[in-house]
Amino acid sequence: MTGNLLLRHVDVVDPDTETVATDHTVRIADGRIAEITADAGGAVGDGELDGTGLHAVPGLIDCHVHVNAVTAELGRVADMSPAYVAAQAARLLGDMLDRGFTTVRDVGGADFGIAAAVEEGLFRGPRIVYGGKALSPTGGHGDVRPAGRDWYDGHHALPMLGRVCDGITEVRRAARDEIRRGASHIKIMLSGGCASLTDRIDSLQFSDSEVTAIVAEAEAANIYCAGHAYTTEAVNRALRLGVRTIEHGNLIDQTSVDLFRAHDAFYVPTLVTYAALHDDSRRLGFTDEQYAKVQQVVEGGSRALALADAGGVQIAYGSDLLGAMQSRQSEEFALRARVQSPGAVLRGATSIAARLLRRTGELGVLAAGARGDVVLTRGNPLADLDLLAKPEAGVAVVVRDGLIGARH
Repeated sequence: MTGNLLLRHVDVVDPDTETVATDHTVRIADGRIAEITADAGGAVGDGELDGTGLHAVPGLIDCHVHVNAVTAELGRVADMSPAYVAAQAARLLGDMLDRGFTTVRDVGGADFGIAAAVEEGLFRGPRIVYGGKALSPTGGHGDVRPAGRDWYDGHHALPMLGRVCDGITEVRRAARDEIRRGASHIKIMLSGGCASLTDRIDSLQFSDSEVTAIVAEAEAANIYCAGHAYTTEAVNRALRLGVRTIEHGNLIDQTSVDLFRAHDAFYVPTLVTYAALHDDSRRLGFTDEQYAKVQQVVEGGSRALALADAGGVQIAYGSDLLGAMQSRQSEEFALRARVQSPGAVLRGATSIAARLLRRTGELGVLAAGARGDVVLTRGNPLADLDLLAKPEAGVAVVVRDGLIGARH
């Protein structure tokens, strides 16, 4: 679904140049930006939106979400009705759009069905760039079985975030199957995780030959691999084996920064999820082992972000929140602002994120030919990132494909 819209008297923000063009008109036709010009003046007509006093920012992009993570207890999701999970996901997606996110990259769980539901207007939300189910070895971060359960049901229609596969033949088949279902990327679990029950943060998951096989399948389909990894060892191995985006990476060091640059790879920190887990994990029933893992990574996240920022790494916005914690999605702006400049943080959610998605010029920018995705804020986020970190106060209007998706 697309629309036509004329935004009048807006101040247009360019995150790349960190400049603002005052009092401009943005014309959107058939869901695309047709032109941006200095406003000609005169009264705002019927069907036009008066943006006086508002700043126009490119639609925001979150490069790490799980729309099916309707609870932080991921093992429970596998036992839920897919219809129930979809209904919950619809609510979560609408909330994301209200915060200004017009595009999200789902790195585990979303499929062609939920993406189509958004595109057809059945669900209100950001467009979903999905990778299907993340690939995990037995006992890895995507294996949600408790220690006492042997049976594993890998049916594709179950709303799990991952699928289990072992050995070169199985991982190739799994990657090809996700590609067959329309995946734009393949997510690989390469180290332990906080929410999983049976692995350690410092574990290495999949063998080199298995990772190489998955990367080869992705490259053959002209897509790429995203890797869940925390430690220097896991991150560096992933980069050397051709994984293009690293998710989390809380425990990296300078050697990792050098490899990011050498391989032209992207870093997607997700600081807010650890802040949220730290605050809520006891209430959510996390075990002592899970809580200890949260403590380990929360302390390293800001230090890792500072290293990557100083080293010139391409850093994209990600949140990775689960269940009710997804309401804190925009807090990532404030956490990053403690380390990065406002311009760098904003680029991570616009132009750098678009580059990661291989959609430069189409997303994350206000320019002729780009998608008609605009967030109107009550001030300049280059001067005050709280406008985006607290969208209930800072965001006035959200436009996706030329259609007004939210007004505040």
